[in-house]
Amino acid sequence: MAGEFKAARLAKGKAAMTQLEEQVISGAKVAAVDMKLEVAVIPVSDVDRAKEFYGRLGWRLDADFRFDNGFRVVQFTPPGSESSIQFGAKVTPAAPGSAQSLYLVGSDIVAARNQLVARGVNVSEVFHPGAPGAHFQPDGSSTRLSGPSPDHTSYSSYATFSDPDGNSWLLQEVTTRLPGRVEHARDDVCLCERFGERPSARGGRPRRA
Repeated sequence: MAGEFKAARLAKGKAAMTQLEEQVISGAKVAAVDMKLEVAVIPVSDVDRAKEFYGRLGWRLDADFRFDNGFRVVQFTPPGSESSIQFGAKVTPAAPGSAQSLYLVGSDIVAARNQLVARGVNVSEVFHPGAPGAHFQPDGSSTRLSGPSPDHTSYSSYATFSDPDGNSWLLQEVTTRLPGRVEHARDDVCLCERFGERPSARGGRPRRA
């Protein structure tokens, strides 16, 4: 999990847990039935431009399906990720660029940033929060302190970038996960089956890594 309880770990990363956080980490009431977060839908104004951008990041293109009624869905998966993104035509009524602070998690934020920069992406400098929630503030905020967390505390170093529509991404360095975070292998999924009909465009069963 990369979206909750990621406030800056100040004082050497040992911020006190909230009662809710303690309850979540205990796992006493965790649901037993799998409900995996498979896809995040992002709103774009130009499907081909977005496809070029995410392809340039080095993400795997899983599908580009076009239907006779104008519906089109494109899916990409970041390297090493068990979740994917989708965008396209007639996919979402949300305003293009309104998806904000989507997390991309890795174990070496400097290497991840350098790889994106090498692919022509405009990425912020690496920073660490000087106050809880600073990573959600705009670029240039005074509460964003330059450089990685001094002791590279897990969950405490960030960088940001946006796609051409302004959908924004948070790179986050996670070296040691909080208790209770268990990784499972991803099931093989056929996108054709997900949409309930055969697309008119070429393309077969997407490969799942």
